[in-house]
This record gives sequence, structure tokens and C-alpha cells, in this order.
Amino acid sequence: MIDQLFIEPRYHHQPKKGWIEVICGSMFSGKTEELIRRVTRAKIANQKVELFKPNVDVRYDETKVVSHNENALQANAVSSSLNILLMANDAQVVAIDEAQFFDDELVYVAEKLAEQGKRVIIAGLDLDYLGKPFGCMPNLMAVAEYVSKVHAICMICGDLANHSYRKNNHDALIMIGENETYEARCRHCFNQGMAIQK
Repeated sequence: MIDQLFIEPRYHHQPKKGWIEVICGSMFSGKTEELIRRVTRAKIANQKVELFKPNVDVRYDETKVVSHNENALQANAVSSSLNILLMANDAQVVAIDEAQFFDDELVYVAEKLAEQGKRVIIAGLDLDYLGKPFGCMPNLMAVAEYVSKVHAICMICGDLANHSYRKNNHDALIMIGENETYEARCRHCFNQGMAIQK
């Protein structure tokens, strides 16, 4: 009788729950700095972390994620987002910098990693130099549990900036550069600059 009343629980322990965090904003807004901060805290907690960056981004270093104020962490430079799935292994935390330079498969990769119980931290530009949504970032923000938008300071007026203004007339969508090529601008100053360039 007792055996008939006993119902075996579905889980003997709670399954691991993964999620996606996106850090977005303009250039010079502290996206990479925030990614490094979260990764460093995970490492302090003895969590296994794998950090990735696109191999096209060699501004500061070929194999490190480096913030504008020169904080740096060793990373895996990969050519395709699917490589991240293959290399994440037993990591509890997977962090990805400069997400806008990855292919559209990054959304699938991030969701797969979260389904595996991993915490996925992604940083990238949400807008391109024309002020339009950049690459896979809008879709990543849509599927993420947490989205943090960080802001820079407008180099023209000092207000909060959310645009990356390109200071030259090159029209390639992807142009790797720093403050010699880009400056952070608020909506008003960005629109003024774009009107002058036309």
C-alpha cells in the first residue's frame, strides 16, 4: 500500500537554468568594460568562463578583449558564431564581445547555450554609423532575459550619447576604428552631423 502511494519526483534536483544578458550602446559607452566586470565577478565566484570575440576586431589585441580604458581579458578569437558552440565546452558562463560583427547565427548560438544551462553575456553596438539597428543585435535584445543600455557622453554638447558618429565619409557598414574615426553623439548632434555630410 505504501509503495502505491509513493510518487517519484520528476527531478531529484533542480535543472540548471540558463539565460541571456545583452549589454548595448554606442561606442565609448563602456559596453566592454561592463562585460569585463561581469566576467571578472564570475571568475571570482570560481565559475568556469569562456570569453569570445570576432577575429576581425584587432584594434587593441588579436586574442584579448580590451576596453577603451585598457582593462583586458584573454579571449578566443573566432571567425564564426557556430565556433562558439563548439568551444564553450563545460563553461558555466559564456561571454561574447563585439556581437554586431558576428553573423546572424549568433542568436541561435546564444539560445542554444542558454538552453544548456549557461549564463550568456553579450556586448555590442545596437546602432550602426547611420543610426540603424546593427546586425544581429536587435534579435539578441529581443530574446534576452536582461538588456542593459549604457551611454557615452556626447563629444559635442556633453549630453548622454547613444550614437556612434563616423567622422569620415566612408560608406562601408563595418569599419573598425577608434576615436580617430568615431565619436559619441547625442541624437541631436548626430542628426546635425549627418545632415552636414549629405
